Amino acid sequence: MKNRTLTFFALIILCALASLSVQAQTPTNGVSAASAHADSSTAEALTLARAAVKAQGGSKFLALRNLVLVGTVDLYSPNSTQPFPAKFVSVSAGDRMRLEIQSSVFNLRQVDNGQQNYSSIGSMKSPPARLGLTLLSKFEQPGYSVSLLPATKKQKAFRITDAEGNATDFYVDAVSGQIVRYVTVVGGYNFSVENKEVKQTEGVLVPFNYVQKLDSPQGSFFAEFKVKEVKLNQDLGEEVFAIPAQ
Repeated sequence: MKNRTLTFFALIILCALASLSVQAQTPTNGVSAASAHADSSTAEALTLARAAVKAQGGSKFLALRNLVLVGTVDLYSPNSTQPFPAKFVSVSAGDRMRLEIQSSVFNLRQVDNGQQNYSSIGSMKSPPARLGLTLLSKFEQPGYSVSLLPATKKQKAFRITDAEGNATDFYVDAVSGQIVRYVTVVGGYNFSVENKEVKQTEGVLVPFNYVQKLDSPQGSFFAEFKVKEVKLNQDLGEEVFAIPAQ
């Protein structure tokens, strides 16, 4: 009788220990599952970003020193269907950029020298040049991170964030990996670029028809650019990115 009693209590203790063991393992298993999911999402995001770089021209895109675009642009104010036609010149070089727009209504000059961001019309500013496609060219460097965004049937998406927390969201064609659209939020404003037509130029994918959109409290401003001339890797003087005296 005594041996049976001891056996009974031994079974109770073993069951209790087994229960504690399962409870102790549950959180660990949960963390492992979450970690595995996070690792999988990051891996997919990196794959998408690398595919986008390849579609942009791969090593030639990464080695691009500068890009000059010349053409026409139609400007639309909020709730307007009648555009303001203008001419434009755009120069981008890594963390620096310059945009000149000339029309019969107004002229606009925007310059980013990598340290300062200037606009001749204070209310019309573009995101810093270090964001957008510049992020795509640097995402594998230290200080940058890539995360996965929800996908649709035709597009996949990922976000690149720099060390300061500035980010750009990229939406790419699910088949080709080409960038369809990218969005940057600056100062609470959404600034997006949508590629309508792209062409290979000297091994680099260049937009020949693209739309810039700025969402503001007054509504959405649109600018549709049509490129007539493209120049890559030009010898540019420092004066191109000089901030005008104010």
